Amino acid sequence: MGSLCRQQAAYNPAQSWKLLAEAEYWEHMAAAETSSHFEECNTNYCSSDLAKVRATPNANDTRWKTIAGAF
Repeated sequence: MGSLCRQQAAYNPAQSWKLLAEAEYWEHMAAAETSSHFEECNTNYCSSDLAKVRATPNANDTRWKTIAGAF
């Protein structure tokens, strides 16, 4: 939405101040939503879950070690 407001501001100089303010609003809202999402994800991902992930064998681990060793 912020991008669309900025595009409209370029084509409509008479209302550019209003459209640029609206673009700022939408960009602020998007940043707040993104931040909130990642904070929620990080809070719900507790250390016991991390231990389970590390304990689970991964078939791709040896592939990455082989590729890294080739360099």
